[in-house]
Amino acid sequence: MSVTSSSVTSYEVRGDIGIIWINNPPVNALSQALRDGIYAAVNAAQDDATKALIMICQGRTFIAGADISEFDKAPTEPSFNKILETIEQSAKPIVAAIHGTALGGGLETALACHYRCAVGTAMVGLPEVKLGLLPGAGGTQRAPRLTGVEAAIKLITSGNLIKAKDAVGLNLIDHIIEGDDLLEGAMAYVQQLLADNAPLRKVRDINIDPASFDPAIFDNSRKQLSRRARGQLAPQRIIDCIEAAATLSFDEGLATEGRLFMDLKDGSQSAAMRHMFFAQREANKIKGLGKETAKRAIKSVAIIGGGTMGGGIAMNFANVGIPVTMLEINDEALQRGLGIIDKNYSMTVKKGKLSEEQKQGCLSLISGTTDYQDLANADLVIEAVFENLEIKQQVFAKLDKVCKPGAILASNTSYQDVNAIAAATKRPEDVIGLHFFSPANIMKLLEIVRADNTSDEVIATSMAVAKAIGKVPVLSGVCFGFIGNRMFSEYGRETQLCLIEGASAEQIDRVMEEYGMAMGPLAVSDLAGIDIGYKVREGLSAEEKGDPRSFCVADALVDLGRLGQKSGAGFYQYDPQTRARISDPEVSALVEAKAAEYGVERRDFTDEEIRDRLLLPLINEGAKILQEGIAQRSGDIDVVYVYGYGFPVYHGGPMQYADHLGLDAVYKKLSALHRESGKDYWQPADLIKTLAESGSSFAKWSQS
Repeated sequence: MSVTSSSVTSYEVRGDIGIIWINNPPVNALSQALRDGIYAAVNAAQDDATKALIMICQGRTFIAGADISEFDKAPTEPSFNKILETIEQSAKPIVAAIHGTALGGGLETALACHYRCAVGTAMVGLPEVKLGLLPGAGGTQRAPRLTGVEAAIKLITSGNLIKAKDAVGLNLIDHIIEGDDLLEGAMAYVQQLLADNAPLRKVRDINIDPASFDPAIFDNSRKQLSRRARGQLAPQRIIDCIEAAATLSFDEGLATEGRLFMDLKDGSQSAAMRHMFFAQREANKIKGLGKETAKRAIKSVAIIGGGTMGGGIAMNFANVGIPVTMLEINDEALQRGLGIIDKNYSMTVKKGKLSEEQKQGCLSLISGTTDYQDLANADLVIEAVFENLEIKQQVFAKLDKVCKPGAILASNTSYQDVNAIAAATKRPEDVIGLHFFSPANIMKLLEIVRADNTSDEVIATSMAVAKAIGKVPVLSGVCFGFIGNRMFSEYGRETQLCLIEGASAEQIDRVMEEYGMAMGPLAVSDLAGIDIGYKVREGLSAEEKGDPRSFCVADALVDLGRLGQKSGAGFYQYDPQTRARISDPEVSALVEAKAAEYGVERRDFTDEEIRDRLLLPLINEGAKILQEGIAQRSGDIDVVYVYGYGFPVYHGGPMQYADHLGLDAVYKKLSALHRESGKDYWQPADLIKTLAESGSSFAKWSQS
């Protein structure tokens, strides 16, 4: 019998049990309407004849978290904490019945209930740290009272989900329901609780025994997190909250949590990380491409080229059960390529992330050939040969002859003209760029490059394929370097110019690592191999290469056989056992010699100068990419940089960082560098000038 309802909640009575139904599609997010509905239903149930209440959700999941779109809106009453207090203070036991996921505010709601049951497939977690936040409705106070301090630190600072059965071991879940009928199982569980005269348990009343944890755990965790999540504030504030849970009263701890939550919510780091949350989802949406666009079935894949990149690409498909045929120029090269794949899988097994049985299953899906005819029935062919346009055109001409009609022909090129590649075929509508990032089996980003004649069907299929193999796709138009490498060339140029003009390699890398980059640009160059850029430049004209001061040091290092980590020396020396980088006076002498050769007067740099010199060109080039329509929106550029280039997520990507600085400030800094240097590449992009003068931002422009 239904007794009350709202737009997203309803309440019914079955016998002596009241059922609070939640129905806020698609994931039952805790909108204001839902919070109000829960509050009203719990209060209404206090006056009826029921003996216990069940909170249960319709659809595919329990409450999957807060409605993030409401974070920047003014709070309304009753507050979420007031609603959870109402649940906890209910005179009748309330049991949360969980299926799907109970995340963030959803799990906090369940923790305010007196008991929790779940189906075995359910997952729970407090992932707020991934948005630069902490659980703000008692999660940091209730969780450690159930799990213990150490487990709560691990759970909340990682933000990872755990299975319901594992949550039972942590006391987050009390009972696993067998079978598929959640309501029936929950009803039976509640009846058993009533028969057993189960107490009205309130998590807030649990005291954490000081003897149950080592007091040093808080400082030790802070030190570990300062390395693991370098520069991020939220993990540190989570430790503060859990320490408060262990040493203060519940209400005092809750006040600490609320204050620190608001500090994070109103700060730039969480704003940037929430921006990235939405930007990644927006990147999946192609303007002008409807959901009804047909997609082609991809049941078999071929890879041209068995090198490190080709092998990594092949692994992506084998990992999800799609058979792959890898083509090489001869059997020796083919066996070498297959050996690289076997070695990669063996390393994963050694790390405990894959079983030997799973490894063999993946390897069984990868076969090799030296004959193009063996690719005749592939649904998708990805070329991953050397970055030479003529060679790629030859490959595509062969594919055009042997591949079946409707096969998608993709190039993994990182900067070549996809239109010119497509012109080598009689089916340019089937040609697309799929730019994987190295190592291809690990890196999440996939740049999908739309050529002039690429069909909507091929684009839609490529986006779906990216999702199927666990990649984060971003659509790009055709230009030299597409989105990522076109911008990165500006970053690389200024790195080298700062070096020859007086900054040390150590200072440059330190400044960018302190900004949040996983590695500084010169350390990255050593890791990737300095000769990669050297080989690319060999195929460029003098105009395309640009200012010789921006590559003369790197080229000289290659000429000396200093290729980076793989040769034991590059911009740094490397310890042969640990690969630890060591400053090298020979590099300093070489830089000074090149500066003298090119008439460069060296000087000292401030850290701020280096940061501006490296980051402002990313922003300026990104603005030009937006102007030209190469990227759909500024958030897409940010996704490319966070997922493909290690840009710190808590800055939200270069375009979000620019919006945070303010485009007026960016415009002034670029203009000053343009005046001082006289270099055209420092002239602010027209879009920056326009947005600065109107007081707008990249985000607002992208949404218009």
